Amino acid sequence: MNARGAGWTRVARFAALTATVAFCLIVFGAFVRLSHAGLSCPDWPTCYGKASWPGHEQEIASANAAFPDRPVESHKTWREQGHRMLAGTLGMMILALALVATWRQKRELGLVLLASASAALAIHLYRSDAPALSAVCSILALGLPVLAAIKLERELAWRIAVLLLSVVIFQAMLGMWTVTWLLKPVVVMGHLLGGLTTFALMSYVALRLGGVGANQNYDVAIRKLVVIGLFLLGIQIALGGWTSANYAALTCGLDFPTCQGQWWPQTDFREGFILWRGIGVNYEGGVLDVAARNAIQMSHRIGALIVFCYLGWLSHRLARRGLRMPAIALGVGLVLQVALGIANVKLGLPMPVAVAHVTVAVLLLFTLVYTLARTQRRVTTDG
Repeated sequence: MNARGAGWTRVARFAALTATVAFCLIVFGAFVRLSHAGLSCPDWPTCYGKASWPGHEQEIASANAAFPDRPVESHKTWREQGHRMLAGTLGMMILALALVATWRQKRELGLVLLASASAALAIHLYRSDAPALSAVCSILALGLPVLAAIKLERELAWRIAVLLLSVVIFQAMLGMWTVTWLLKPVVVMGHLLGGLTTFALMSYVALRLGGVGANQNYDVAIRKLVVIGLFLLGIQIALGGWTSANYAALTCGLDFPTCQGQWWPQTDFREGFILWRGIGVNYEGGVLDVAARNAIQMSHRIGALIVFCYLGWLSHRLARRGLRMPAIALGVGLVLQVALGIANVKLGLPMPVAVAHVTVAVLLLFTLVYTLARTQRRVTTDG
């Protein structure tokens, strides 16, 4: 293998490692959320003013004095701050890929560097209590990578690698708002979707740079069906995130397929799907009544049925088109995901099952992204 080919392989492997870190971050984030550790660090990006978290008795006493409304829970703080540290690692890896993607085009490279500096300055200004200037720097940090990706004269996978810098910066902002806005459901759901978007795009980049594809363009109709599947799965994951953020997972008790002994319990969809309720309310534990939570839970169940039927049919179509491995992975993942969803209800949302439910959702997403890459013409140059 020549030097150029070796370099291509190194970048593809690094992209795959970055996608793996994104996967681990989503799963660990689910663990943090389900263990009710999302507000265990009341400040951001520090934890009780520390880069790590309070560990010694003196540090804990000092933290409790500084944040009397949120005393230190040592068994939770490491989870939240550890999640932030892993997110920071992912951000640096994505930045490295963006730099590699723009290295030969100085204008685009400059935009990426300026975006990185703007993001760092935005955090500093936020901590210095200068929110207006911090917001300006944040907007620059979000917009400059988008401009660089548009201007970049390379294959699509490289442009997505640059675009991901904006995605991960916005994801960091959602992480900040999750804490400062006290687990606001629309932010919590957005944070989950942002993480999945990061993983999906990063996986696509890794697969394309790794040579996944066909020798010629595959059936365009199949590709469209896969895109529809991605859209439906994304909506269902959003419903799952909304269910979790509003503490509606067990609103039916341990009852399935009925809910509270009824096929259709009392519901309030209008109240259940209000996205914005202002700032200042602590949403830990949820604020909705039973009827509103019922509406969310029933929507999630109906969505699961629709997605199961469509992706089951898509699995059959893929198998008939010769894509046997993605078809099998999709079918097995669907059955497992439904079983885990039912087990969540019947067993009272045990931690291992709930985390597994999120994990399989991410694996289903990866299966569809892989199938999408597999049905496109293979990249034969470094773009």
